[in-house]
Amino acid sequence: MKLITYSQGTVPRPGLALSATVGIDLPAADPSLPDNWHALFTQMDAVRTVYDTHLDQLGDQEKTRLAGGHLALPFLDLSQVQILSPVILPSKIICVGLNYRDHAEEQNKPLPPRPMLFSKASTCLQVPGGPIELPEDLQQVDAEGELAVIIGRPGRAIARENAADHIAGYTCFNDVSDREAQYADKQYFRGKSLDTGGPCGPWIVTPDELPPLAHGLRVTCRWNDVVMQDSNTDQLIFPVDDLIAHVSRHMTLLPGDIISTGTPGGVGVFRDPKVFLKPGDTVTVEIEGIGTLSNPVTRWQPL
Repeated sequence: MKLITYSQGTVPRPGLALSATVGIDLPAADPSLPDNWHALFTQMDAVRTVYDTHLDQLGDQEKTRLAGGHLALPFLDLSQVQILSPVILPSKIICVGLNYRDHAEEQNKPLPPRPMLFSKASTCLQVPGGPIELPEDLQQVDAEGELAVIIGRPGRAIARENAADHIAGYTCFNDVSDREAQYADKQYFRGKSLDTGGPCGPWIVTPDELPPLAHGLRVTCRWNDVVMQDSNTDQLIFPVDDLIAHVSRHMTLLPGDIISTGTPGGVGVFRDPKVFLKPGDTVTVEIEGIGTLSNPVTRWQPL
Protein backbone atom coordinates (compact mmCIF):
# COMPACT_ATOMS: atom_id res chain seq x y z
CA MET A 1 0.00 0.00 0.00
CA LYS A 2 0.95 3.63 -0.47
CA LEU A 3 -0.04 5.74 2.52
CA ILE A 4 -0.58 9.47 1.95
CA THR A 5 -1.48 12.60 3.85
CA TYR A 6 -3.32 15.19 1.79
CA SER A 7 -5.41 18.32 2.08
CA GLN A 8 -8.03 20.16 0.06
CA GLY A 9 -7.88 23.10 2.41
CA THR A 10 -6.15 23.54 5.73
CA VAL A 11 -6.82 20.22 7.48
CA PRO A 12 -4.50 17.25 6.77
CA ARG A 13 -6.28 13.98 6.02
CA PRO A 14 -4.93 10.41 5.88
CA GLY A 15 -5.48 8.45 2.71
CA LEU A 16 -4.30 5.72 0.38
CA ALA A 17 -3.03 6.00 -3.17
CA LEU A 18 -4.57 3.27 -5.31
CA SER A 19 -2.68 4.55 -8.36
CA ALA A 20 -0.78 7.66 -9.37
CA THR A 21 -4.09 9.50 -9.83
CA VAL A 22 -6.78 7.87 -7.69
CA GLY A 23 -6.78 7.63 -3.92
CA ILE A 24 -9.04 6.99 -0.93
CA ASP A 25 -9.87 9.21 2.04
CA LEU A 26 -9.57 6.78 4.94
CA PRO A 27 -11.94 8.42 7.49
CA ALA A 28 -14.57 8.77 4.75
CA ALA A 29 -14.18 5.10 3.82
CA ASP A 30 -14.43 3.99 7.46
CA PRO A 31 -15.59 6.67 9.94
CA SER A 32 -14.49 4.48 12.85
CA LEU A 33 -10.84 5.00 11.89
CA PRO A 34 -8.69 7.81 13.37
CA ASP A 35 -8.04 10.87 11.24
CA ASN A 36 -4.23 10.81 11.48
CA TRP A 37 -1.46 8.35 10.69
CA HIS A 38 0.10 8.47 14.15
CA ALA A 39 -2.97 6.61 15.44
CA LEU A 40 -3.70 4.68 12.24
CA PHE A 41 -0.31 2.96 12.25
CA THR A 42 -1.52 0.78 15.10
CA GLN A 43 -4.63 -0.22 13.09
CA MET A 44 -3.07 -1.37 9.86
CA ASP A 45 -5.28 -4.45 9.55
CA ALA A 46 -8.31 -2.15 9.27
CA VAL A 47 -6.45 0.06 6.79
CA ARG A 48 -5.66 -3.01 4.69
CA THR A 49 -9.34 -3.97 4.68
CA VAL A 50 -10.27 -0.54 3.29
CA TYR A 51 -7.56 -0.83 0.64
CA ASP A 52 -8.59 -4.30 -0.51
CA THR A 53 -12.27 -3.38 -0.54
CA HIS A 54 -11.78 -0.37 -2.82
CA LEU A 55 -8.95 -1.59 -5.03
CA ASP A 56 -11.42 -3.64 -7.10
CA GLN A 57 -13.20 -0.40 -8.05
CA LEU A 58 -10.05 1.34 -9.31
CA GLY A 59 -10.74 0.72 -13.00
CA ASP A 60 -14.16 2.35 -12.87
CA GLN A 61 -12.77 5.34 -10.97
CA GLU A 62 -9.97 5.81 -13.52
CA LYS A 63 -12.55 5.81 -16.33
CA THR A 64 -14.66 8.38 -14.50
CA ARG A 65 -11.66 10.63 -13.94
CA LEU A 66 -10.49 10.39 -17.56
CA ALA A 67 -14.00 11.23 -18.73
CA GLY A 68 -13.88 14.44 -16.71
CA GLY A 69 -16.24 13.23 -14.01
CA HIS A 70 -15.93 13.99 -10.31
CA LEU A 71 -15.03 11.16 -7.96
CA ALA A 72 -17.34 10.73 -5.00
CA LEU A 73 -15.87 10.16 -1.55
CA PRO A 74 -14.17 8.08 -0.35
CA PHE A 75 -12.36 8.23 -3.72
CA LEU A 76 -9.99 11.11 -4.45
CA ASP A 77 -8.63 12.58 -7.66
CA LEU A 78 -5.04 12.98 -6.47
CA SER A 79 -4.34 15.62 -9.12
CA GLN A 80 -6.90 17.85 -7.39
CA VAL A 81 -5.51 17.67 -3.85
CA GLN A 82 -2.31 18.81 -2.14
CA ILE A 83 -0.09 15.88 -1.22
CA LEU A 84 1.62 16.65 2.09
CA SER A 85 4.51 15.05 3.94
CA PRO A 86 3.26 11.56 4.85
CA VAL A 87 3.54 12.22 8.60
CA ILE A 88 2.79 15.54 10.27
CA LEU A 89 4.94 16.73 13.18
CA PRO A 90 6.63 13.46 14.17
CA SER A 91 7.96 13.38 17.71
CA LYS A 92 11.46 12.73 16.30
CA ILE A 93 13.38 12.93 13.06
CA ILE A 94 16.53 10.90 13.60
CA CYS A 95 19.22 10.87 10.94
CA VAL A 96 22.32 8.76 10.49
CA GLY A 97 25.71 10.14 9.49
CA LEU A 98 28.26 8.26 7.42
CA ASN A 99 26.10 5.20 6.79
CA TYR A 100 26.97 4.42 3.15
CA ARG A 101 30.25 2.82 2.23
CA ASP A 102 30.63 5.06 -0.84
CA HIS A 103 29.99 8.17 1.30
CA ALA A 104 32.75 7.12 3.71
CA GLU A 105 35.08 6.50 0.77
CA GLU A 106 34.57 9.97 -0.73
CA GLN A 107 35.65 11.47 2.62
CA ASN A 108 38.55 9.02 3.09
CA LYS A 109 37.08 8.06 6.45
CA PRO A 110 37.03 4.61 8.07
CA LEU A 111 33.67 2.93 8.54
CA PRO A 112 32.18 3.93 11.89
CA PRO A 113 31.99 1.24 14.59
CA ARG A 114 28.41 2.19 15.48
CA PRO A 115 25.69 4.41 13.96
CA MET A 116 26.35 8.15 14.19
CA LEU A 117 23.02 9.76 15.07
CA PHE A 118 21.79 13.34 14.88
CA SER A 119 18.37 14.97 14.78
CA LYS A 120 16.46 17.45 12.68
CA ALA A 121 13.69 19.67 14.04
CA SER A 122 10.28 18.47 12.89
CA THR A 123 9.60 21.99 11.59
CA CYS A 124 12.05 21.28 8.76
CA LEU A 125 9.56 19.05 6.94
CA GLN A 126 8.50 20.15 3.48
CA VAL A 127 5.80 18.74 1.23
CA PRO A 128 6.51 17.05 -2.11
CA GLY A 129 6.88 19.80 -4.68
CA GLY A 130 7.20 22.50 -2.03
CA PRO A 131 10.14 24.92 -2.23
CA ILE A 132 13.42 24.52 -0.41
CA GLU A 133 13.73 28.13 0.73
CA LEU A 134 17.23 29.57 1.11
CA PRO A 135 17.69 32.71 3.21
CA GLU A 136 19.97 35.33 1.65
CA ASP A 137 22.79 34.72 4.15
CA LEU A 138 23.09 30.98 3.44
CA GLN A 139 25.58 30.21 0.67
CA GLN A 140 26.63 26.61 1.45
CA VAL A 141 23.45 24.56 1.44
CA ASP A 142 23.68 20.96 0.25
CA ALA A 143 21.14 18.21 -0.53
CA GLU A 144 21.25 14.56 0.50
CA GLY A 145 18.92 11.94 -0.97
CA GLU A 146 17.99 9.28 1.58
CA LEU A 147 15.75 6.33 2.35
CA ALA A 148 13.59 7.05 5.41
CA VAL A 149 11.92 4.51 7.68
CA ILE A 150 8.61 5.39 9.33
CA ILE A 151 7.94 3.80 12.69
CA GLY A 152 4.51 2.19 13.06
CA ARG A 153 4.61 0.52 16.49
CA PRO A 154 6.12 2.08 19.62
CA GLY A 155 8.99 0.42 21.37
CA ARG A 156 12.11 0.77 23.48
CA ALA A 157 15.07 -1.60 23.43
CA ILE A 158 13.69 -3.27 20.32
CA ALA A 159 15.60 -6.43 19.48
CA ARG A 160 17.11 -6.42 16.01
CA GLU A 161 15.21 -9.59 15.08
CA ASN A 162 11.95 -7.82 15.98
CA ALA A 163 12.70 -4.51 14.26
CA ALA A 164 10.63 -5.26 11.15
CA ASP A 165 7.50 -5.52 13.33
CA HIS A 166 7.85 -1.82 14.17
CA ILE A 167 8.10 -0.51 10.59
CA ALA A 168 5.07 1.18 9.03
CA GLY A 169 6.90 1.66 5.75
CA TYR A 170 9.47 3.63 3.79
CA THR A 171 9.61 6.95 1.98
CA CYS A 172 12.00 9.35 0.23
CA PHE A 173 13.76 12.02 2.27
CA ASN A 174 16.03 14.93 1.42
CA ASP A 175 18.37 15.88 4.27
CA VAL A 176 19.03 19.48 3.20
CA SER A 177 22.11 20.69 5.07
CA ASP A 178 23.55 24.11 5.83
CA ARG A 179 27.21 23.12 5.76
CA GLU A 180 28.44 26.44 7.12
CA ALA A 181 26.38 26.04 10.31
CA GLN A 182 27.17 22.34 10.53
CA TYR A 183 30.92 22.89 10.58
CA ALA A 184 30.86 26.12 12.59
CA ASP A 185 28.81 24.54 15.39
CA LYS A 186 30.76 21.27 15.33
CA GLN A 187 27.44 19.45 15.68
CA TYR A 188 24.53 19.04 13.31
CA PHE A 189 21.26 20.30 14.79
CA ARG A 190 21.17 23.90 13.54
CA GLY A 191 22.67 23.09 10.17
CA LYS A 192 20.23 20.26 9.60
CA SER A 193 17.05 21.99 10.82
CA LEU A 194 16.57 24.70 8.23
CA ASP A 195 12.88 25.41 7.65
CA THR A 196 11.82 23.54 4.46
CA GLY A 197 15.08 21.55 4.73
CA GLY A 198 13.37 18.19 5.15
CA PRO A 199 11.37 17.34 2.02
CA CYS A 200 9.62 14.03 2.59
CA GLY A 201 7.31 11.83 0.55
CA PRO A 202 5.40 11.52 -1.65
CA TRP A 203 3.96 8.57 0.30
CA ILE A 204 4.88 5.75 2.63
CA VAL A 205 5.24 2.39 0.90
CA THR A 206 4.39 -0.50 3.21
CA PRO A 207 7.04 -3.20 3.73
CA ASP A 208 5.11 -5.91 1.87
CA GLU A 209 5.72 -4.06 -1.44
CA LEU A 210 9.51 -3.99 -1.02
CA PRO A 211 12.37 -6.41 -0.40
CA PRO A 212 12.91 -7.28 3.28
CA LEU A 213 14.22 -4.23 5.17
CA ALA A 214 14.28 -2.30 1.85
CA HIS A 215 17.55 -3.95 0.88
CA GLY A 216 18.88 -3.61 -2.66
CA LEU A 217 16.99 -0.48 -3.74
CA ARG A 218 18.61 2.02 -6.09
CA VAL A 219 18.81 5.53 -4.63
CA THR A 220 19.47 8.55 -6.87
CA CYS A 221 19.54 12.28 -6.32
CA ARG A 222 19.54 14.76 -9.21
CA TRP A 223 20.15 18.47 -9.12
CA ASN A 224 18.36 19.72 -12.21
CA ASP A 225 19.51 17.23 -14.90
CA VAL A 226 22.77 16.29 -13.17
CA VAL A 227 22.93 12.98 -11.28
CA MET A 228 24.74 13.81 -8.06
CA GLN A 229 24.14 10.56 -6.17
CA ASP A 230 23.57 7.08 -7.56
CA SER A 231 23.86 4.21 -5.11
CA ASN A 232 21.95 1.33 -3.57
CA THR A 233 20.69 0.50 -0.11
CA ASP A 234 22.93 -2.56 -0.15
CA GLN A 235 25.70 0.00 0.53
CA LEU A 236 24.28 0.73 3.99
CA ILE A 237 26.85 0.10 6.70
CA PHE A 238 24.12 -0.31 9.32
CA PRO A 239 20.92 -1.67 7.76
CA VAL A 240 17.43 -0.72 8.81
CA ASP A 241 16.96 -3.36 11.51
CA ASP A 242 20.32 -2.51 13.08
CA LEU A 243 19.40 1.18 13.14
CA ILE A 244 16.05 0.57 14.84
CA ALA A 245 17.68 -1.60 17.50
CA HIS A 246 20.44 0.97 18.12
CA VAL A 247 18.21 4.04 18.18
CA SER A 248 15.66 2.43 20.49
CA ARG A 249 18.18 1.07 22.96
CA HIS A 250 17.64 3.96 25.39
CA MET A 251 15.02 6.00 23.50
CA THR A 252 11.36 5.12 22.92
CA LEU A 253 10.34 5.18 19.28
CA LEU A 254 6.78 6.34 18.65
CA PRO A 255 4.41 5.88 15.71
CA GLY A 256 5.23 8.43 13.02
CA ASP A 257 8.88 8.85 14.02
CA ILE A 258 11.20 9.16 11.04
CA ILE A 259 14.60 7.50 10.81
CA SER A 260 16.46 8.76 7.76
CA THR A 261 19.07 6.12 7.09
CA GLY A 262 21.94 8.22 5.71
CA THR A 263 23.10 9.50 2.37
CA PRO A 264 25.21 7.91 -0.37
CA GLY A 265 28.35 9.40 -1.86
CA GLY A 266 28.17 12.32 -4.27
CA VAL A 267 27.00 15.22 -2.09
CA GLY A 268 28.01 18.71 -3.13
CA VAL A 269 30.38 19.56 -0.29
CA PHE A 270 32.78 16.72 -1.10
CA ARG A 271 33.05 17.46 -4.82
CA ASP A 272 35.98 19.28 -6.40
CA PRO A 273 35.03 22.03 -6.82
CA LYS A 274 32.33 22.10 -4.14
CA VAL A 275 28.75 22.53 -5.37
CA PHE A 276 25.91 24.11 -3.40
CA LEU A 277 22.24 24.75 -4.03
CA LYS A 278 21.07 28.02 -5.53
CA PRO A 279 17.65 29.51 -6.31
CA GLY A 280 16.34 28.09 -9.56
CA ASP A 281 17.65 24.58 -8.92
CA THR A 282 15.40 21.55 -8.55
CA VAL A 283 16.38 18.58 -6.38
CA THR A 284 14.88 15.17 -7.16
CA VAL A 285 15.28 12.13 -4.94
CA GLU A 286 14.21 8.82 -6.46
CA ILE A 287 14.18 5.44 -4.72
CA GLU A 288 13.42 2.23 -6.56
CA GLY A 289 10.05 0.78 -5.58
CA ILE A 290 9.09 3.87 -3.58
CA GLY A 291 8.82 6.87 -5.87
CA THR A 292 10.10 10.33 -6.67
CA LEU A 293 10.38 13.40 -4.45
CA SER A 294 11.09 16.64 -6.30
CA ASN A 295 11.46 20.14 -4.83
CA PRO A 296 12.43 23.49 -6.37
CA VAL A 297 14.96 25.77 -4.66
CA THR A 298 13.88 29.37 -4.08
CA ARG A 299 15.06 32.45 -2.16
CA TRP A 300 13.31 32.95 1.16
CA GLN A 301 12.09 36.47 1.82
CA PRO A 302 11.04 37.46 5.35
CA LEU A 303 7.57 38.97 5.61
